[in-house]
Amino acid sequence: MIWAVLLVPSVAGLLAMLIPMRSAPRWLLMTAAAAHITLVAGLWVRPSPASHWIAADLPGRLFLTITSVLFLAMAFYTIGYLRRESGKAIKDFQEGFLFTNKPEATFIGCLLFFLATMSLATLSQHPGLLWIAVEATTLVSAPLIYFHRHHRSLEATWKYLLICSVGIALALLGNFFLVIAAKGKAIGLDLANLQAHATALNPVWLKAAFVLFVVGYGTKMGLAPMHNWLPDAHSEAPSVVSALLSGALLNCAFLAILRFHGILSAAGLGDFSSQILVLFGFISMATAAVFLIRQTDAKRMLAYSSIEHMGILALGTGIGGIAASGALLHAISHSLAKAMLFLTAGNLMHLYNTKDILKIRGVLQVAPVTGTLWVAGFLAIAGFPPFGLFLSELTILTGALESGRWLVASGYLLTLGIIFVALTRIFLTMSFGINESWDHARISDRGMREPSWSLLPGIALGAGVLALGLYVPPKLWQCIQDAVLAIGVH
Repeated sequence: MIWAVLLVPSVAGLLAMLIPMRSAPRWLLMTAAAAHITLVAGLWVRPSPASHWIAADLPGRLFLTITSVLFLAMAFYTIGYLRRESGKAIKDFQEGFLFTNKPEATFIGCLLFFLATMSLATLSQHPGLLWIAVEATTLVSAPLIYFHRHHRSLEATWKYLLICSVGIALALLGNFFLVIAAKGKAIGLDLANLQAHATALNPVWLKAAFVLFVVGYGTKMGLAPMHNWLPDAHSEAPSVVSALLSGALLNCAFLAILRFHGILSAAGLGDFSSQILVLFGFISMATAAVFLIRQTDAKRMLAYSSIEHMGILALGTGIGGIAASGALLHAISHSLAKAMLFLTAGNLMHLYNTKDILKIRGVLQVAPVTGTLWVAGFLAIAGFPPFGLFLSELTILTGALESGRWLVASGYLLTLGIIFVALTRIFLTMSFGINESWDHARISDRGMREPSWSLLPGIALGAGVLALGLYVPPKLWQCIQDAVLAIGVH
């Protein structure tokens, strides 16, 4: 079954590009998404036997499930989105691109390949295969960012390819250092063996490897100061792609860092790796706070919010204990909330024909359901109760206080406070503000139409993050704690 999780989206992606029927790729997308989440559910009922290369361990299953749930929501949204964009955007995409006779098929094929590579990244049990999977996510998602073929899309795509490739090259160097750390020890290089025999690894080379892993995979995760690709890519990609980048792809890189942090903890070097994660967590949160204060682009604002939340994940993991469990809960809640917000931002861009925050006003009046989702998304990512991110952020704060890290807790609260003020200014002005320069006729004509395909995925994702704030099922919390223990984070 575990191989089917990888093969289903891969085969569907190939078929989407090869089948001549125009409508076939859309149905392939939905069918593959539904089949994928069914197979993932099957892994929870009956996990496949583990191997040294690929296995559905508990942390992998947890992040794979998040990816699959998000992709199903995105697939539903994508079908309607492509129908709406079948005019100018598709025509522009068709001119001068690979598979030029079937631009929509190319887009859907790359989406399915993206799902396959992210699935591989969550299930990989060998540093070499993990590196291949994360690099593959870059290659298959780059055409998705370039979908609109604007000069800003081209710049964002090249920046994404260049910066992430440099980062992943450093992660490859980290693999080499890991091999040197195990030299002469007769230790298998799969993650389970490395963790079981971590104390036999050379500590100097192991520390050096971890620094490279944090910088390398941290680039893909969006940790500052290696985050430069993220605001451009999230801003210029179609909203459905931005939702997957922020809600699923960043988690894959986080899981990679989490696994190597577990190896250092098993080697007795947990304090070293924890300090590095706390440092990068604070840098990321501070960077996001600075850029959010004067942000005028709606999607870039969401991108910097993602950088903030990746910093929170790193910080919680570095603190350890209950804060590490809070970090995994935060990863789930953030994925749901941020995907909902990116989809909602896509609806707003269609209504107002702009990403400029200064030109988007009165959203609740123009599009009541979209406006409600926008406000709910703000409350969620700002950490308001009763949404799931409030609970996870509170859990991380509790972990910091219980471990006696008062300075860390103070800096954490201060940064969250600055970001809260910045987001409040942006979201409330967009939701309730008035702009006399509106083209009322155009907004009224387009604003009254809120098709179900553009609303239902956001409503479902929003309901999920709200439910996690009201009640965390004991089995889910136990699963999160067991995943932290399985990785070896203390």
